[in-house]
Amino acid sequence: MTSDAADPVVLVLFGARGDLARRMLFPSLYRLARAGRLPEDYRIIGSGRSSPESLDEFRDSVREGLSDSIETLDDEIVDELLDRLTFQSANDEDGAELAAQVRQARDDLGDGAQTLVYLSVPPTAMKPMIEMLGREGMTDGARIIVEKPFGTDLESSRELAAATESVADEDRIYRIDHFLGKEAVQNILALRFANGLLEPSWDRSHVESVQIDVPEDIALEGRGSFYESTGCFRDMVSTHLCQVLGFIAMEPPSALDANGLRDAKARVFEDMRPLDPARVVFGQYDGYRDEDGVDDESRVETLVAVEAFVDNDRWRDVPFYLRTGKAMGDNRRTVTLTFRTPTPGLFGQPSRDQLVLDLTATPAATLELNVKKPGPELSAERVGSALQLTPDDQEDDGLDAYERLLLDVMRGDQTLFARADEVDRLWQVCQPVLDNPPPVQSYEKGSWGPESAVRLPGDGGWRLPDG
Repeated sequence: MTSDAADPVVLVLFGARGDLARRMLFPSLYRLARAGRLPEDYRIIGSGRSSPESLDEFRDSVREGLSDSIETLDDEIVDELLDRLTFQSANDEDGAELAAQVRQARDDLGDGAQTLVYLSVPPTAMKPMIEMLGREGMTDGARIIVEKPFGTDLESSRELAAATESVADEDRIYRIDHFLGKEAVQNILALRFANGLLEPSWDRSHVESVQIDVPEDIALEGRGSFYESTGCFRDMVSTHLCQVLGFIAMEPPSALDANGLRDAKARVFEDMRPLDPARVVFGQYDGYRDEDGVDDESRVETLVAVEAFVDNDRWRDVPFYLRTGKAMGDNRRTVTLTFRTPTPGLFGQPSRDQLVLDLTATPAATLELNVKKPGPELSAERVGSALQLTPDDQEDDGLDAYERLLLDVMRGDQTLFARADEVDRLWQVCQPVLDNPPPVQSYEKGSWGPESAVRLPGDGGWRLPDG
């Protein structure tokens, strides 16, 4: 089977013993190996502040994580993956032994070997780790993969950007937001720009409101200390939800490549109105303070609902409602476009048409329209029709988000990664909320959040709950 990434690769993975690596990164590398998409020769060097008891113990923990994530494992592929996996501890003060191991791995792989440095570390650790990488020469010619959030506010994001740009040019920096790696999010572009039925209606003359709704029914799942340092707003709104908004609201890009797509998104973010704290709701689920790693008097938000606007000719005065939270009433990722009621109102006040995009692993959509109600009267009723977005014989062909993004880094394709100017502008948009955060209101587990969040979109309410 021909590899999709031909050059040999040394992947240095900071946070290799963490939750993200266990649940997402190693399973994605396994699936890439199984599909023949990794280079024929590669090395993976895990790193972190503390070492495992032994290399065998580390490899066994990775194998266990793969078993938890993937139903049926090919033992031969797992063995090969683990044979290429080592570990070397490092911290922001000392990375000499890690740098030596990286150099040795590159020498073993020969000319043309690429170095990828993946930083899955807390926001507060990101800047000093990047500075250490620069001192040790590990960023020379390397591609640097930076996990979100990119800083914790405008000032820290600019400090992080300066540190990153001091060790690598922008074309070697990959700011990863895994929502952009989802097939369903990329399908937003195809639905818009490949269909003459939808593109002419994708504007303020036809669309009344847009919702980007990502409720989660799970609680913290052991991420208490992370949430205490970050919170839901920084973790989800300034990154995932705003990036999806960029795909929905962009003008037609000049091309479907890194420059075209990121230029179009950057223009959306430039046109975004800075968020009004009065139109933002923070919530915290009951019992959050009892979680491990959480302060007994914590005021950190676990739910956010936001009203946002894009002040340009296409979207002026159309509200974009963004909501996400933990321990809510459902686990969904949904984008809903609500269309305006046509005039004249020959059928009275029918329900508004809606296009609902379900951002699941396999892209799905529903179109809800008004049709004639059977019977002797000319009256309308609402029906929903599922849209098939994936051919039956291709349902298994999609790549998971991290799988796609890791492959893109190996290929040197930055299309689905955030650029420095996008990140900076989004922090400008979000900074008013950080400067003047709304009060944190409590909500019950399994609910839809505080009443003020439920009421934020007005009479139309949120698409969810929908049944």
